[in-house]
Amino acid sequence: MSTHVDVTRSAALYERALGILPGGVSRNAALQDPHPLYVERAEGCRITDIEGVTRLDFANNMASLIHGHADPDMVRTVSEQLRRGTAFNAATEVEVRCAEHLRSRNPGFERLRFVNSGTEATMVGVKIARAFTGRPMIAKAEGAYHGGYDCLEVSQTPTPATWGNPDEPRRVPLVRGTPESVVNDVVVIPFNNTDRTIELLERAKHSLACVVLDPMPHRIGLNPADAAYLEAVKDWTSRNGVLLFFDEVITFRSNYGGLQQQYRVTPDLTALGKMIGGGFPIGAVAGRAEVMDVLNPRSPRYVYPHSGTFSANPVSVSAGLSAMEKFSRAEVDRLNGLARRAMKGIEQAIRETGVAASVTGAGSMFRVHLKPTAPRNYREAYLTADENKRLKALLGHLFDDGFILINSCSAALSTPMTETEIDALVASFGAGFEKIAAMA
Repeated sequence: MSTHVDVTRSAALYERALGILPGGVSRNAALQDPHPLYVERAEGCRITDIEGVTRLDFANNMASLIHGHADPDMVRTVSEQLRRGTAFNAATEVEVRCAEHLRSRNPGFERLRFVNSGTEATMVGVKIARAFTGRPMIAKAEGAYHGGYDCLEVSQTPTPATWGNPDEPRRVPLVRGTPESVVNDVVVIPFNNTDRTIELLERAKHSLACVVLDPMPHRIGLNPADAAYLEAVKDWTSRNGVLLFFDEVITFRSNYGGLQQQYRVTPDLTALGKMIGGGFPIGAVAGRAEVMDVLNPRSPRYVYPHSGTFSANPVSVSAGLSAMEKFSRAEVDRLNGLARRAMKGIEQAIRETGVAASVTGAGSMFRVHLKPTAPRNYREAYLTADENKRLKALLGHLFDDGFILINSCSAALSTPMTETEIDALVASFGAGFEKIAAMA
């Protein structure tokens, strides 16, 4: 008697991928057990995989799709641009219009330079700060993710075995072989700890070019920074000739002009990306005119020759302009209201099931932690082995129930969503919490 085992299209495709792509993927975030999700098509807030299963998408390509998938306005805009050309060794009017629109949303964006990704935006921003100040060092928060530039990767994923004293976190390289000189040019600061942060900055003040901060860092727990913390850092940088550089690649969606608008702090530089491209690769650095002038060949401050083959390509900036114009103040408020509805519903489910969990977030993003107290820094957000096991079980339940979230159990909403989708997610979380509580 023979035994027949059905092999899904996804499993077969993953086997092929393993023979050509390291790990079978081109981005580790796509990995999941037993194989990645392979998409056939997507529309609005729903994704259909190659097996024909449709799920609600609360990941939105790591928070980059503010209007969901195949938005008709994006499709029309890009289709029109494709007929005119995709990239030129020249400038376009839409590049100027997109920059003007972004500046209209935040008066601190006096000048803006487009690049090709969030990683490139943070990298270029650091180099602008170095060029402007003539100093080599940067400071960043322990556990914060700012893309793939060597110095910004320092202490991105430290563990209890490597992170050292909480008052003076160790500099931990992400990748083996990172030059020691790069690691030593980074001051690692404890997020939300004002006194220790200022003390550590003070030691390096004559060598620091900038302090890089995400006002709501995802990997630190997606919990907004304390206002007093950001104000203290801004005051210190202003007094010491150091630039304050905000990474709003993810958080720009949180307010009409970025999460920074909920604080009494205006950074010198801001990195943008993800949603400002309308679903296409993009990044940008915005900031004070005198700082940004280090990029300007017509300025006496010019010391940083910068270029990029696909920077400000008309497909990305056309889609980006269309997406941002569509993300009006009213839509920002509506989407943020849906996120608050979700967070309140999930908090109610936590109380009803008695599970050890908490919720953090702001704007149109939130994250569920399997911890009874919401974390305020990287070490508090760090998952124990048991928490990691329960988190995977919760994400597995949500996936099987028809919901896709970011693998940290974070959600990024999109404008096609309504109360119907939000309430369905909340109900699924409630059922998932019951299963997690039973595991205890």
